[in-house]
Amino acid sequence: MTTNPTRTHETGRHWAEGLTAFAAVTLMIAGVLDIFRGIMGIAEDDIFVTTRSYVFRFDVTGWGWVHLILGAVAVIISLGLFQTALWARVGGVAIASLIIIANFLSLPYYPVWSVVMIAFSAFVIWALCVVRPDRYA
Repeated sequence: MTTNPTRTHETGRHWAEGLTAFAAVTLMIAGVLDIFRGIMGIAEDDIFVTTRSYVFRFDVTGWGWVHLILGAVAVIISLGLFQTALWARVGGVAIASLIIIANFLSLPYYPVWSVVMIAFSAFVIWALCVVRPDRYA
């Protein structure tokens, strides 16, 4: 029994395209939500709970700027992912890693949302690292 190599080639390409699109959409959502979170922090909204006894003690406005910048970069990189650019794949893994770190450090200010953003970013990293679309091109 023989396997049709063209069919395997097509299936692999579809998986690569699907996971890259998944990563692009997820990174876009995470970026937009991070932008909103940054705006809330900069405006010193009452949504955030401030804590005094945390090792990584930063001003909520400072965290707002960090999240706003990370979100804007994530949106730009996600647009590159729709074009399946290599720089966007590398940048997507890098920015998703930075989003994970920023959300880990801001856990005491808004813990549930930080965990959600960490999960979104982890899915982006997984989707960008699990396939190699250049192998199927």
